[in-house]
This record gives sequence, structure tokens and C-alpha cells, in this order.
Amino acid sequence: MRTIDIHAHVVPRSLWKAVDAKADWYGFRHEPGDGLGSIVGGGKRTTLPTPKVRYTPEERMKDMDAQGTDVQVLSIHTPFFGYHLDATQGRALARDVNEEIAGMTREWPTRFAGLATLPIQDVKSAIDELEHAVTRLGLKGAELDTNVNGEQWDDPKFLPFFKAAEAMGAVLFFHPQPQNNFLAQRIPRHGLSNSLGVILDDAIVTAVLICGGVLEACPDLRVCIAHGGGPACYAMGRLDRGWERLPEGKRTPKPPSAYQKRLYYDTVTGSEQALRFLLDSVGADRVVLGSDWPFVPWKPGPGGWVQSLKSVTQEEKEKILWRNLESLLNL
Repeated sequence: MRTIDIHAHVVPRSLWKAVDAKADWYGFRHEPGDGLGSIVGGGKRTTLPTPKVRYTPEERMKDMDAQGTDVQVLSIHTPFFGYHLDATQGRALARDVNEEIAGMTREWPTRFAGLATLPIQDVKSAIDELEHAVTRLGLKGAELDTNVNGEQWDDPKFLPFFKAAEAMGAVLFFHPQPQNNFLAQRIPRHGLSNSLGVILDDAIVTAVLICGGVLEACPDLRVCIAHGGGPACYAMGRLDRGWERLPEGKRTPKPPSAYQKRLYYDTVTGSEQALRFLLDSVGADRVVLGSDWPFVPWKPGPGGWVQSLKSVTQEEKEKILWRNLESLLNL
């Protein structure tokens, strides 16, 4: 069965060229260490735990073949969004990355589609870059962090961006930076900032987009949340009760649960039970295959994992593995 993976990261080749030349890359610098060392920038350190982050496109495709993945939707590895940069440098980083991803989609159009990265710290620049990426480069939308330098996505300043994305038919894929969630500061032990903190950020952005009125204001906006949306759907009952108790001035006319089926969610949920709950909550039409390539090991592969699940019907598997994304991304 065909498989399309919406959640596949790229560490830009231009970054590795800078590393090899012992030069900075938009303010990021390499520090040697175990394995591939780490990249430091914006006050944060990113370790690189797998040699796959340096794979050529040809090596990536061999790995895709081994995992049974037909198409990857490429997006930047999130620590390199560059939101901390000024608008000019941020746009230069985005253009560099977007041109690289677009080049891969042009050379191997049956294997790759792409999502842009954007200098969202400057909304006008982000809109301009999204338009360039979608209309000129052929990318399908953009990957975004779950907040912007601490600002939340329901801030009115971001509404023109969402309106522009809606008009373009761009898909927005929200994925948090592991170093940015509050658990990284609260309890930097046991790997909780990644295993738990990341999915809490997924749930927060889901709630912000719903409760903050973004989906109400942009009814045709196309959004996918990474990691199955974290515990957002599990918490919908509590969100509904909170909405019912709000004073006048609610930002949505309907309770939060009325909007959860407007979003898409990927399959990186961690367990069959969690995926089954997600499917029962939002329906198979709203769940799409994800792998978090190359950071999550899958045996026999992300599609093979879904295929192996006894609680998921064959019709649901077809929708998850390719039908939903083929339609959503017009592949």
C-alpha cells in the first residue's frame, strides 16, 4: 500500500557545508563532540543523535525504501527555525532552506514534497516568503513552531498570516522545538522535555488555535498538528467545560470540541491505544501518517507499524497511509 509521510525532517545541506568550512550558518555554529557533535545558536544547543541527519537525498531515499515509505513531506529540523534572528537574517535563512527543499522536490517529484520554513518573527516577511514558497517554489505550505518567541498564535498580529495561508490553500504543520517547552526548565531529567514536554506543546497550540478563535476566523485554514496533537483530544471535555464557564466575550461561538475535527493529526502517538483514541475522537479522515524521520526508530517502518495494528481497519489504514495526504497536499 502506498505511504506518504508528512513528518520528515531536514538538516539543511547548506548548514553542513558551513560546518565543513568551519563557518557559522546564520549565527549557528558547530561544536565537536560525540558522534556529529552539536549545533549552538539562539542560546540553545542541539545534539545530533543519528548520522542520518547528514544523509544525501540518495541515502535518504534508500532509507525510505527500507522503511517502505514512498513519499516524504520534507520540513526543517525545528531547532533551526531561526525565529530569534532579525527579520532580514531570518528571511535569508528561510529562503536558503526553502530553495534547498524545493530543489529536492523538483529533482525527485515522486519521492518528495516540501513545507517551507518562515521568518514568522516578522509577519509581513513570513507572508511574502510563504507566497514565494507556494506559488514559485511549489511547496505545499509551511512548518511552524508552537509559539513564536513566547508569543501565542491567537495574538491578533498573526491573523493576517493565517488569512494569507488560508487564501493560498497552504498547509500549516505545527511542530514544537524540544528545547523550548517549559519542562526543559522545570525538570531537565528523564528525557521528559522530549517525551512529555513536546506533546504538551502540541496540545497547547491545538487549544490556542481553537479557543483563540483562529479556526473560527479562518474556516478553510488547513492545519496539521504533530505527534497526534499530544493530549489535546483527550482534554476536550475539560476545554468544553472551561468554555461554558467563561464570562461574556468568548472568542468562539461553539465549544472547543466542535472544532477538533477541523484539524489534521499525525500518527506519531507512541502507542496503538493512543492512536485508536485519536481515531475515535476525530475520525480516520483527519489522521495522517508521520514518522519524525530520522529521530524515531520504526520497525519495520512507520507505514508498517500502522499496517500491523489490529484495532485499525483496512479502510482506516488506507486513509491514514496515503489517501488523506494525497488529497490534502494535492499530490
